[in-house]
Amino acid sequence: MPNYVFAGALVYHRGRFQPLEVRTDGQFISAVAPSVDRSGATVVDCGGLHLFPGAIDPQVHFREPGKTYKEDIETGSRCCAAGGVTSFLEMPNTDPPATNQALIDQKLELGAKKSRVNYGFFIGATKDNVADLAGARRVCGIKIFMGSSTGTLLVDDAASLDKIFAGTPKNRVIAVHAEDEALMKEHTAALKHRTDYAVHSEVRDGEVAWRATKLATELAIKHQHRLHVLHCSTARETELFTPGRNIESKLITAEVCPHHLLWNIRDYDRLGTLAKMNPPIKTEADNRGLWAALHDGRVDCIATDHAPHTLEEKRQDIWKAPSGIPLVQNSLALILDQASKGKCTYEQVAHWMCEAPARIYRMKRKGMIEVGYDADLALVDTTLRREVRNEKQLTRVGWTPFHGQTLQGWAVSTFVRGQRVYHDSKVDDSVHGSEIEYA
Repeated sequence: MPNYVFAGALVYHRGRFQPLEVRTDGQFISAVAPSVDRSGATVVDCGGLHLFPGAIDPQVHFREPGKTYKEDIETGSRCCAAGGVTSFLEMPNTDPPATNQALIDQKLELGAKKSRVNYGFFIGATKDNVADLAGARRVCGIKIFMGSSTGTLLVDDAASLDKIFAGTPKNRVIAVHAEDEALMKEHTAALKHRTDYAVHSEVRDGEVAWRATKLATELAIKHQHRLHVLHCSTARETELFTPGRNIESKLITAEVCPHHLLWNIRDYDRLGTLAKMNPPIKTEADNRGLWAALHDGRVDCIATDHAPHTLEEKRQDIWKAPSGIPLVQNSLALILDQASKGKCTYEQVAHWMCEAPARIYRMKRKGMIEVGYDADLALVDTTLRREVRNEKQLTRVGWTPFHGQTLQGWAVSTFVRGQRVYHDSKVDDSVHGSEIEYA
C-alpha cells in the first residue's frame, strides 16, 4: 500500500481550510502540518485544490439482497467513490429486511466482498423484535419506519414505538422515517381521485411529517434515548430541534437531503414522477427553513436517501411509481455548487457531509483530517464545472434527475483508507473498503 503526501492543498483541519500538508502511511493519516516528511512517500501535487475528509452518506438504499436489478453494494459503492463519498450507512428495508443478527452478518459479508468504500448497516425495527434490536452487534443504529415506504417494515403504533425506545440501549441511535401512517391513510382516501403529481405531496403533507417527528422526539425525551430524525422535509419539524454544532451533547439530531433543500412542488412540472420520494418535496418556504436550520445547527448533517428505481418503474402514474431517486454520486457536487453560489461555505459543506455524520453515529477515526484517523480523503476542485449526464452515472439504473444540470465543484480523486479508489473519472475496482467501527 503506497504512502502519500498531499502538498499544495487547502486542507480541512479543525474546522477550517488551511494551507497544510498531509501525510498518509498505509491506512492512516500520520502527519498534518505546514510541512511534513516526504521520504518514502508518493507526493500528490494538489495545486490549490481542497482536501476534504471523505464524505459520509449516512442514509442509502443499495437494494441488496433482493432488488439487485436496481442496485447492489458493488454498484452503489462505485457511485460513492466517484462522488467523493468514502463511507456509507445502508438501510435495512432489503428483501428480506435486515431485522436480526444473522441477516446483518450476511450484509456485512457482502460489504467485505463487494464494497469499494467503507460500509455500515442499520438493523430494522418491527413490532416484535425488540430483543434482536437490543442485542444487535456491529450495527450503526436502529431504523424505524413510522410511516410506510419501500419494503414491508412499519412500526406505526405508539405502544410498539414506546417499547422499542424503552427496551434498547439508550446510546444506540434510533433513526426514524417520521411520517404519520394514520394521517396518510386519511389523505389517501380523500385524494385518491387525483392524478396530478403534486397529490403525493398532499398525501404526505407537512402535518404528516410534523406529527410523527413530534411523537419521536417526545419518546426520545421520555426515555432519554438517542434519536436521529432522517430526511427532514419541512421547516416546522426543525422547530423541535436544538441549535448548535456540539453534536456530542445532543439527545436528538437530524438530517436533510439535497432534494429537500433544492426542490419544491413547482419542480413536479419539470420532473414529474422523477421527483417522487418519501417524504415528498414541499414548499419554497420549507426550502428556506431547512437551509436556515442547517446554518444554525438545528439540522446537523446532509444525507442522500439514495434509493434507485428503473426508469420504467418511475414512468408509471403518480400512485404506482415507486418513491426514491439515485443521488449519492452527485450529492457532494450538488452542495459544493451551492457553496460556489454563496449559499454556504466550503467549511460548512465539510462539516455537514464529512464531520457531522461521523460524530452522530460515533464512528471511529472518521470524518476529520487528524493524525491517527483513517486516510479517507476527497480531493476537490471547487472551480471545476461539469454537466451531469445520465450516461456517466454508475448506478445500475443509469439515470439521474439532475441530468443536464451543470454543477461547480467536484471530487477529482477519492482515497479510502490510504488507497486511491477514484481518479481520472475511473474507479479502481481492486480497492475494497472496510467495515466501519463505532465507539
